[in-house]
Amino acid sequence: MVDESQHELVPDHTVLPEDEVEDVLEEYDVERTSLPKIKRRDPALPDDAEPGDVVKVVRDSRTTDEAIVYRLVIE
Repeated sequence: MVDESQHELVPDHTVLPEDEVEDVLEEYDVERTSLPKIKRRDPALPDDAEPGDVVKVVRDSRTTDEAIVYRLVIE
């Protein structure tokens, strides 16, 4: 079986600890539910991601070295 999350084109997905989530929400002045969503069954997610978790996605970028986005895991 192929592990899609390890493919070279899939950006890194990391579940954030709760203290970092609070820092991110405060920095961007948003509520957790206002974050873009990602489904729990998305193959790029780490196995330990649960609904309600916030995931940090780090992508390569041509204009900036890397682009960081945050997603809320949903059912």
